[in-house]
Amino acid sequence: MKSPSAMIVAAMLATTPASAQVLDLSSVKCDQFLKSGKESIAMIVMWLDGYYADDDASAVIDFGKVGAKIEKVGESCMKQPGALLSDVAEEVLGK
Repeated sequence: MKSPSAMIVAAMLATTPASAQVLDLSSVKCDQFLKSGKESIAMIVMWLDGYYADDDASAVIDFGKVGAKIEKVGESCMKQPGALLSDVAEEVLGK
């Protein structure tokens, strides 16, 4: 796995009911993301943060930084609701 954030999300997903949805992040638009609810938004940004983290990133979660990243992604999505979340995430979190 790329980072501890991805491991946490994987552990969280392993405890969800069998009827949980599958989310293809390559097709989610910003307006859908913003309507998904606080918990989903946080989980998605945590996953994206792990995805874009360097392979040698430390195994530390700075919740202040994660909160700031959630805000940045949210603000960018509010400005361009028709944009793909993956494109916005690349702009905000990309390497």
